[in-house]
Amino acid sequence: MIKEVLVVEGKMDVVAIDKAVEADCIITGGFSLQRRTLEAIQEAYHKRGIIILTDPDSAGERIRRFLAKRFPEAKHAFIPKEEATANDDIGVEQASPTAIRQALAKVHTLDWHPAVIFSAADLLRAGVSGAADAVERRSQLGAALGVGYANAKTFLRRLNHYGVSRDEFEAALTALKNTEGEK
Repeated sequence: MIKEVLVVEGKMDVVAIDKAVEADCIITGGFSLQRRTLEAIQEAYHKRGIIILTDPDSAGERIRRFLAKRFPEAKHAFIPKEEATANDDIGVEQASPTAIRQALAKVHTLDWHPAVIFSAADLLRAGVSGAADAVERRSQLGAALGVGYANAKTFLRRLNHYGVSRDEFEAALTALKNTEGEK
């Protein structure tokens, strides 16, 4: 059983999580978070801790940002968009049990006093910004590092805020290059 309480968007997310791990969940019901829901999240946050696991889409990111501001020591798990897409729908409920377990294995905590390890120049050199295939490369690198997909600016912020080390970044980038070389 996972110690922290997972915060997800909908009932079907809980069904998918139950197939992957044993965990308690709180459902946000989308962005219209009711007072009772926020109170339940706050209680879980203080008693057990929370892991925010929202859908890898714009609505899910909006909910994540809102909750991250309100609960700064919350942990974050990201399921790559490719692994959370099925039947023309994107969401946690579409992810396989393996994808959910992998996301939970790469949980990060937002650091409000981040170290500035990475710069925009690092993203350019890595080909995850400013290149024709930057979106795809950033998506793959984000999945490998467990920080999810984001535009270049948000990706850079996540690298610096979620405690990704230079060694982790370089190892993931090398693995990505090796995978591309095999194609």
